[in-house]
This record gives sequence, C-alpha cells and structure tokens, in this order.
Amino acid sequence: MTKGPTVYDVAERAGVSIATVSFTFRRPSKVKESTRELVHAAARELGYIPSGSARGLAGGRTGALGLISLDYRPVPPLEFASNHDPGSTDPNADFRLFPLFVDEVQRGVEQECWRRGYAVMIAGAKPSNAEAVLTDIAGRVDGLALFFSGMADDVDLRHIAERLPVVLMSQPGDDTLSRVCVDNVGGMRALIQHLVQVHGLRDLRFVGPTFDSDRKERFDAFRATLRAAKLPVPRDPMAAAGNYREAIADLTHRQAIPDAFVCVTDEVALELMDTLREAKIDVPGQVVVTGFDGIVAGRLISPQLTTVRQPMEAMGATVVRLLIDRIDQPDASTASETLPVQLLLRESCGCPPQQPHPA
Repeated sequence: MTKGPTVYDVAERAGVSIATVSFTFRRPSKVKESTRELVHAAARELGYIPSGSARGLAGGRTGALGLISLDYRPVPPLEFASNHDPGSTDPNADFRLFPLFVDEVQRGVEQECWRRGYAVMIAGAKPSNAEAVLTDIAGRVDGLALFFSGMADDVDLRHIAERLPVVLMSQPGDDTLSRVCVDNVGGMRALIQHLVQVHGLRDLRFVGPTFDSDRKERFDAFRATLRAAKLPVPRDPMAAAGNYREAIADLTHRQAIPDAFVCVTDEVALELMDTLREAKIDVPGQVVVTGFDGIVAGRLISPQLTTVRQPMEAMGATVVRLLIDRIDQPDASTASETLPVQLLLRESCGCPPQQPHPA
C-alpha cells in the first residue's frame, strides 16, 4: 500500500501553512471561508483524509465514544441447537441468539451517537484481558461506556476516569463513577407480587448465576419480596453454574418441582424452558417460568415469556448523553440515572399476553 498524502502536501498545494490546514479540519470557524475552500480543494485533489488520531492529539478530541462489553454469547438453548441448520438462509433462524440485551443497548448507543455527530468504537473484553482492552480503547476515544463493571477493578476504572468520562451500565457501587441502571428492585418486586397475589404461588425458586451487581440485586429483591409475603425464602439461586438439566433431573427425582422458576435473565429462562420441555414438564401447566430483560425472543417462543422489560435502547442513549455532558463540562460532578422497567404478563405464567405494566 502506497503512502497517502500528508498535511505537508496539502499545505504546499494550497499555498498555506501547516497550521492553517490543521485549523481548517479541526476548527474551521477560525479560518476564512476562501482559505478553507483552498484547503479543501487541495485535499480533494490529493485524496487527503485527516487522521482522527492526529486530530485527537492536536485538539484533545477524537469525535468518538467507546463501548465495551463482556465478550460473551450464550450456549444455544437445547431445542434451538438441535434444530438449527448452520447453512440455513432463513434470516430469522437465529432469533434466539439475536438481538440480546447487549445488542439492544448497543443500538441505543449507536443511534444517539449518530444523532449527536459522534462515531462509536465497539469492543469486547473478557476478565482475562479487560485491563488491556480498556487501556487501548481509552486512548482512542473521548468517553467510555462499559457493561458489567465487575469485569474490571474499580481502581482501574477510576484511573481511566481521571483522564476521560466513564459511564457504567450497572447498579451504583462507587459514587465516583457515573452510572446508568434500571429499577431491578421495583421490577422484581412487581413480578413476584403478581405471581403470589394473582396466581397464588407459594414455592418459588430463583434460577441462574448472580455474577454482577444487577443480577445480585434481582436475587436480593426476590428474597426480600418473598420474606415480606411470609413465604419460604431460598438461600441460594438454583443452577448458578448453568447446569439446568442436572437441577431439573434432581427436582423431578425428588418430586420437588416448585410452583415457579424466576430466572435472572430471559436467556436463562429460554434455556430452562427447553430443559423442561425435554423433561416433558409443561409450562405453565406444571410450573411457571419468568425472565428479566424483555428480549425479542421471549415474545416469539411458545409459550410467550412473562418477563420484566428493561428500556435497553433508552439505556444506550442515556449513556451517550451523560458522556457528552461530561465531555462538554469536564468539571461537572458524576451522575447516575435509574430508568423504569415494565412488567410484561404473558403465557408462561398463565396469563394471556397483555399490555406492559409499569413496575
């Protein structure tokens, strides 16, 4: 690949200084219109494209925001995995795997960035390489948004936040970092109260891992709501390691299937429902299953999934707004926003599909 034209070539062709070329692209209001036209004409003739990194070094801005999420995709649910044809041309064949929570939030980030005139740099990180990814992306953007704060030490995030705005999408833990969260407590409380008061359920189990602050908060709210209703309170989540087949086989053997499985996310609920179907346990005839998130797949499966929907696109847009506010006002204090959720009553709890209910 041949080396492209440089700022020096543009300056020579336009007959202006290098500084004038730089100002034309970085701060055009500082350059006369006639001079800007000369510089742009020279850039077009030469095929010159200003470097984003160079602009960032010169003016302190890159015009981009970073979005980092834990790099994961769930194991395909049992029924989906067995029926899916990798060579299928059906555009809806993977509706169980896309869009998920992360995908919908990302869409909100992208839309708001487009509206605000920002580019967005997206990256995935694992706990083993989170620090390296954070450091790399932080050096390329004006602000950074992160899913799942548990994938990086708060100390690392505070260090990065000293240099550029950082917003987390998780429940507050450290008030030195800005956050966007949802009302996990209110959503879980409304769900459990519905199951207990409307359906008369008494034996409820919480299903799935609680490895981040949001999931832990849902489990704590689940237990607190049962305690307030004077019902049995499970000490630990069921199948926290994802071993749904083993858990269901054990409950079936002991004839101890509960009234309801309250799943930490919709993805867990979908996989659990596949496991129950495989074990010939009817939902909702023999056991109720609920989720939390409100992903599209929950509406498309049968029975449709009762869940608590998070405002995922709004979360993404709010993150961008908070980042840009901090970019424009670097000395402003940190901010946290908690967005409302909606209880979606559907067939998996024994209800016909209904309109969303504010939690």
